[in-house]
Amino acid sequence: MSKDARFDYGWVVVGAGALMTCVGFGTMLSLAVFLQPISDAMGWSRAGVSAAATLDFLCMGFAAFAWGTLSDRFGTRVVVLAGSVLLGLGLVTASQAQTLWQFQLCFGVLIGIAAGSFYAPMMALASAWIDKHRSLAVALVSAGMGVSPLTVAPSASWLITAYDWRFAMLVIGIAAWALLIPASFLVRPAPQGTTVAIATAGNAPQAEWTVAQALRTPQFITLALAHFACCAAHSGPIFHMVSYAMVCGIAPLTAVTVYSLAGFSGLGGRLLLGVLADRLGAKPVLVGGLLVQALSIATYLAVAQLGEFYALSVVFGLAYGGVMPLYAVLVREFFGARIMGTVFGAVSAFASLGMALGPWAGGYVFDTFHGYTWLHAGSFAIGLAAVAVALSFSTKRQPALDLGRAAA
Repeated sequence: MSKDARFDYGWVVVGAGALMTCVGFGTMLSLAVFLQPISDAMGWSRAGVSAAATLDFLCMGFAAFAWGTLSDRFGTRVVVLAGSVLLGLGLVTASQAQTLWQFQLCFGVLIGIAAGSFYAPMMALASAWIDKHRSLAVALVSAGMGVSPLTVAPSASWLITAYDWRFAMLVIGIAAWALLIPASFLVRPAPQGTTVAIATAGNAPQAEWTVAQALRTPQFITLALAHFACCAAHSGPIFHMVSYAMVCGIAPLTAVTVYSLAGFSGLGGRLLLGVLADRLGAKPVLVGGLLVQALSIATYLAVAQLGEFYALSVVFGLAYGGVMPLYAVLVREFFGARIMGTVFGAVSAFASLGMALGPWAGGYVFDTFHGYTWLHAGSFAIGLAAVAVALSFSTKRQPALDLGRAAA
């Protein structure tokens, strides 16, 4: 295979990854649209239904590390194929749940494990295929998450309005199978020459890291904590965005457009911050994006009108969407390609724990205080903590062999 063909097919892999993150995360986050209809139809509390999203992120976090390790050892295709089958199964079985615990098991556990198979493995594979525009490549894979509010959420809302929540979830599950299983067969391992070229260019560590060495570095700990705080800050406001807009008197279908606009803006943020990171470096762009995210969350305390929601959705979406792929870039730049799936899977596990806090916390706050003020205040504080942690990330690379001798 020629160098040009290799480069061109890398973008096919990027496109497949974007589709997978779109459908995988879109189905998870669509619970924000299903939240009120399920609660009204089944008589389950919002906290109980929201707990399924919490389980999603917890299971995704634990699974991401395992999926990343499996992709490093056995290849990415088998991992994403297994995840595609499991994702559709979770949706189809959740659509038939008769009790809250059944719904939490099917939607929370199965879908969470499945979603973990897409993000870290496909981000690692995209960074191995694409060299010159690596930040843009991983941003495009991550951009699937930004597209999902424009596709999965409105589709779910329309199906719920036209039929009911069970039929809507069943259709989405079948569609997930139809889209993702064929896309899995487009996934190919990166040619060995790509990694060699990168190493020759000096963009990889001088010595190969082992997983044990990498997980003990201050850089890994800093990235994991920053990603945790980043996701803990924005997960609650994102998941409860539709419900909060409805509390402020906005009609349900219009409230979904607020959520969709934030997702569309997140797509733009991934592309914009990805390009900026290629030019300015990933760390300064990450810190700036996290600061804008925190300030946007605080602004939710002051908005109530539809126009204000739309304006805030643009800024908030740019920030939270734009920072997400930058963690993968920093992992790739510091630890190299060989163990990126495992290391970024571990970082993603911490991010998933942060994502797990928001849906449950928002449901608890609403059930307790009948509003979301304390959710946004707490998320703002956590967002500022994410900025502080990201600032402390050191790009100074300690040789892996020295670290191994010190540990011995």
